[in-house]
Amino acid sequence: MSELHVEELSAGTIVAANSLSLKPGQEEFIAPTTYAVEMGVADPQKTWQRVVLEGEQVVAFIRAYFDPDASSDYLRAALWRINVDAEAQGRGAGRIAVLAVIEEARVRGFERLTVVYEAGELGPEAFFRRVGFAPVGESEYGEVVAEIIL
Repeated sequence: MSELHVEELSAGTIVAANSLSLKPGQEEFIAPTTYAVEMGVADPQKTWQRVVLEGEQVVAFIRAYFDPDASSDYLRAALWRINVDAEAQGRGAGRIAVLAVIEEARVRGFERLTVVYEAGELGPEAFFRRVGFAPVGESEYGEVVAEIIL
């Protein structure tokens, strides 16, 4: 197995990032692609996007959003999206991606990082708990809000 490493999303990795596969049942926990596109276009200075590579192969994509003036406190430093290819799940790519976001949040001076997700048996909650997030409430849409104190 090649070493995992994080790189900025680029023209050379975007197609692979958009082609990551999911395990059966995970589709219902992923926001539509149009949400993802809108987030990147909305404010590219606040949007942080990276890929995790295993050797030269993209195995994960992560997007975070940093806005100290966001109207909702849980959106000021937020892990917005994480996709780990079905074949790469369980091999550390997600953990490395989250650690990279945590480090970026620290560098930017934030004291906590949040994530918002749908609860469900096949959903991401177990992963988020394993990497250190703890549920702290609900969004206005009934989703779980979880945080890591930095």
